[in-house]
Amino acid sequence: MIKINLLPHRADRVVQRKKAFYRFLILSGFTGALLMWIVVAMLGNQIATQKKKNDLIAAENAKLDEKIKQVLMLQQDIATLKTRQQAVENLQEERNEAVYLMDELLKQVPEGIYLHAFKQDGQRVTLHGYAQSNERVSELLHNLSHNAVWLAHPDLVEIRTTTLGQGKDLQKVFDFTVNVGIKRVGNNEKKHEHENNA
Repeated sequence: MIKINLLPHRADRVVQRKKAFYRFLILSGFTGALLMWIVVAMLGNQIATQKKKNDLIAAENAKLDEKIKQVLMLQQDIATLKTRQQAVENLQEERNEAVYLMDELLKQVPEGIYLHAFKQDGQRVTLHGYAQSNERVSELLHNLSHNAVWLAHPDLVEIRTTTLGQGKDLQKVFDFTVNVGIKRVGNNEKKHEHENNA
């Protein structure tokens, strides 16, 4: 026996296709939403990881900044200590300066010259004295200029004739004033020179 289906086949196919299309559309939407959620989750994870790295870098930078501040403070402390050390060394040098000055004058003042006063002003010394002749003053200037270890750059300020004594002891002498500079010599040079002169 032959069965004949009298239902409208075309309408039935259209309905089936529509159902398949809607199923596919829903599945595609769900798949797209799932993919989008996965992508957002991955991006969020990467952003969180990068934020952690940035926070770590910021924390390390802050530590480095603190260490740099400490280094700068240490450098300032070192500079202050060096300044104090230099001041102490200068005071140490100046403490013995008068002894070296007197010793130097003793060696460099030739016979025929009598120093009656001298005055130190900073690194300059003014010498006042009497000389038997101009040549003696020239010899003093030469000694201070070429032979002295502690003195340098002598300048003759004034020289004039005067008389000393009374009666039979009356003498014609030259009254002179000389300015001379004090050299700054290192401790090793001072020690060596002092040993050589001893």
